[in-house]
Amino acid sequence: MYAVIAHHYWGTMGGGELVSASAAYTFDKLNIKPILTGTFKFNPYKYRDWFGVDISRYEVRVLYPVNVKAFGLWSRLFTWVLPKRIISRQRHERGIAWFGAGVYKPILKYRIEGLIKIIEYVHFPLEISIDKRFKGTGLLYGEDPYITERYSRFPMNVYWQVYNVLAKRFLRSNPFTDADLVLANSQWTGNVVKMLYGESPIILNPPIAPNTQILDFNYVRKYEERENLVVMLGRFSEEKRYHWVVRELMPRLLREMPNVKLVIFGGATTRTQLGYVNRVADMARGVGLGVKVVSEGSVLGELDGEHQVYLRLNAPRSEINDVMDRARAFLHATINEHWGIAVAEAMARGLPVVVHKSGGTWSDLALNGEVGLGYESADEAVNALAKLLTDSRAWGDYSIKSLERVRDITFDKFVDRLAELVRRIL
Repeated sequence: MYAVIAHHYWGTMGGGELVSASAAYTFDKLNIKPILTGTFKFNPYKYRDWFGVDISRYEVRVLYPVNVKAFGLWSRLFTWVLPKRIISRQRHERGIAWFGAGVYKPILKYRIEGLIKIIEYVHFPLEISIDKRFKGTGLLYGEDPYITERYSRFPMNVYWQVYNVLAKRFLRSNPFTDADLVLANSQWTGNVVKMLYGESPIILNPPIAPNTQILDFNYVRKYEERENLVVMLGRFSEEKRYHWVVRELMPRLLREMPNVKLVIFGGATTRTQLGYVNRVADMARGVGLGVKVVSEGSVLGELDGEHQVYLRLNAPRSEINDVMDRARAFLHATINEHWGIAVAEAMARGLPVVVHKSGGTWSDLALNGEVGLGYESADEAVNALAKLLTDSRAWGDYSIKSLERVRDITFDKFVDRLAELVRRIL
């Protein structure tokens, strides 16, 4: 038996890639041969360094033998092409098709014929963003700030409209009738799916990568040994809202705490990402902040009195961990983030987190305020950060809660749970 793990772009270090690699590992553990399919060429050996998951021994097939760091939306639309070829050529053998998006309408006939089982892991239901039937949900294009902020201006609005047209051709109609197993990455995503289809998927949170150390609380650096430092982590892109942080939040926070520093760690390898770095830096300078951009190959070093904002590009994990261990708070600014792997990584170091009151970061990581602090406005975010920066008792409580939460989402627990669910449909 084989399993096709269809993912649109394997060549980056993100939550979707970690889930896909973890699924491949799980199928292998079940003696089901994994076949990795994607749109563009990638290096599977990097997964050992990125996540500690070895996928290099699995068969890999890609549509295009080049590594293109662009067209992420469009590439999602063609994840069905290679699975269709594989299934049609292996009619003598039953298989499983794993999809991280609902773009698999062209292969449904093989499920009807009994050749495959389909598993859909819902990172986010694409259809709610593009189907006008869902107007008023707050998640349609034009209503969701996560999408609108990124795709409302030329040329990205044209890019979005082409995606909109093509997606409707390849999207399945209902995951609960078209798939054998429907999973979702967070309770927030699960609630969105239920709103659309009246049924709830099984919630299977993405795992902490096996090479991400979850600290014992006794080894977490104490509050008194830390600096008035806030850390953020995530690729440099519009939806991460770093521009909002430096323009709206940091000036307010500095009025409360003049000696606070902000370090933003982010991947920046494409022209678009580097352009966004420059935009964030210009915005910060425009409101009177001192900004230091630290490029790949350089060292962040000590934080001086001249700069309040540090933009650190493509830093090694050791440096990220070191700065997290010096900080008193982790800030996440994305609205409607579907999960939030960076937030989970910060929690694994015992760092208290402040997240927007939306998405999976709020529902499943901060547990609606039980584990982390939340906000909706800049003033609320400032109050939450100030609490962690100045209140040692509150800091200690949230640090312990962070560690307790992430111990429930380890790699081994993900694999065991997914294996149990797969066995049910075989």
